[in-house]
Amino acid sequence: MSSRAHSAEHAVPVAAPAGVVYGLLADAVRWPVLLPSYVHVERVDRDVSGELLHVWDLSEGRVRRRSVRRVLYPEDRTVESQETDPALPGVLTRGTWSVAFVDDGRCVLTLRRQQPTPVGREPRFAAVQEAFEAQLRADLAQIRDVAETWDRLDELLLAFEESVRVSGAAELVYDFLYRIEDWADLIPHVEWTGVTEDLPGVQVADVDSCWIDGGTVTSRAVRLCFPAAGRIVHKEVVLPELLAGHTVEWSLVPDQSGLRVLCAHFVMLREAAVGPVLGPGVTTADARHEVRAWLGRASAEALALAKWRAESALRHVG
Repeated sequence: MSSRAHSAEHAVPVAAPAGVVYGLLADAVRWPVLLPSYVHVERVDRDVSGELLHVWDLSEGRVRRRSVRRVLYPEDRTVESQETDPALPGVLTRGTWSVAFVDDGRCVLTLRRQQPTPVGREPRFAAVQEAFEAQLRADLAQIRDVAETWDRLDELLLAFEESVRVSGAAELVYDFLYRIEDWADLIPHVEWTGVTEDLPGVQVADVDSCWIDGGTVTSRAVRLCFPAAGRIVHKEVVLPELLAGHTVEWSLVPDQSGLRVLCAHFVMLREAAVGPVLGPGVTTADARHEVRAWLGRASAEALALAKWRAESALRHVG
């Protein structure tokens, strides 16, 4: 079937060095903690000709999975991509990100994308292409907003992990982590949960929990569950005011001495909320310490209970 190409191009000025902006484009695996619409990005292949990414993002409130092949040209500060979306069989979308130098502290970020529309199917694809344009503009704005914090980004980002060793079945540990709807009855800091799973392995979890200031905070997360790999990826899409981005990865790692269960956090602080939430005079460094301590304790509670449940079952069988 023949097709017509729908092309779009948008550009935004960015108050950040061109090298910083290109670095954000190149490091796609970090996008979920930096950019609100990205749930998870996984690099599945990389060679001299480019890289293959699996990308989960939010489109019109729904989780979408895409395969993206990218070629990076650091000398030209350009990234070319080709992507496929299972919802659009046979449609290959092409895109080019480019960063043009203006001066040491400014540049222009441009995104050009081209998507074919099969002839005779234009009405069906009109809504798709409208969403395509909206996503294009949102991507540019998100990258710009993060890039313009470049001189403070290292202070706003933190990454850490908690872990526990378990002498029990990995299946029992995974089952506990998967069944987040049960956590309100089991984990002290969790007050209420509501979970839907319209697509197998894709959960949307609403959680009320005790927060840093002692009050209750409500969050919403998209959770991607990979039982065969022993992994659950958790991206908060409605966050406490203090956080601009937060992703979590639970992973089960067997080794010769048993099972290690890890909970890895990647966080970006919301700079403007530090004072209003934690009080006047509180620094970003103070906020990092508070967030690290609270999330660490919360993770340790969940890990300890997962360990107890798996090892209790083992003792019971024995």
